[in-house]
Amino acid sequence: MEKTNETPRGIRNGNPLNIRRTLTKWKGMRETQTDKSFAQFDSLAYGYRAAFILLKQYYRKYRLKTIQGIISRWAPPSDGNATSKYITFVCHKAGVEPTEQLPYLTDDPLLWFCIVSAMAHQENGQTAGTMNDVILGYVMAFENEVK
Repeated sequence: MEKTNETPRGIRNGNPLNIRRTLTKWKGMRETQTDKSFAQFDSLAYGYRAAFILLKQYYRKYRLKTIQGIISRWAPPSDGNATSKYITFVCHKAGVEPTEQLPYLTDDPLLWFCIVSAMAHQENGQTAGTMNDVILGYVMAFENEVK
C-alpha cells in the first residue's frame, strides 16, 4: 500500500495502535523518529509486535483482563478519546462483552488477533495492514511463549 498524507498517521508510522513515543527502544523502530508524539516502526508487523508486548504487560502487570479495562487505559477519556465507543467497537468486532474476562494472549491467539486488529481499525478508521501483519507481530512478541 502506498503511503500518502491521506493515509492515517498510525499506518504511515508503521504503528497501527498509535503507541506513544517514550524512551523505550522498541525492536524494529525506525532509525530516525520524525513524529514527536508517536513511535515509528519499520513495518506494521513491528508496530503490532510492540502492541502485543504492551497488552501482555496490561494483562500481567496491571491485571487488565477485560476489553473495558484494557481500552480504558489504552485510550482514556482524559486524552480526549471516545473510550466507550472504542470499547463497543472492539467488543463487537471480537465477539466479546466489555467486562468478560479474557484468556491470556497465548491461550487464545485467534481472539487476540481479532481484538488487536479491531483496535488498529478503531485507531486508524480503517483496516491497518493485513492479518499477516498482525500474526507476524504476535509471533515476534511471543516467540518464547507460543504453545
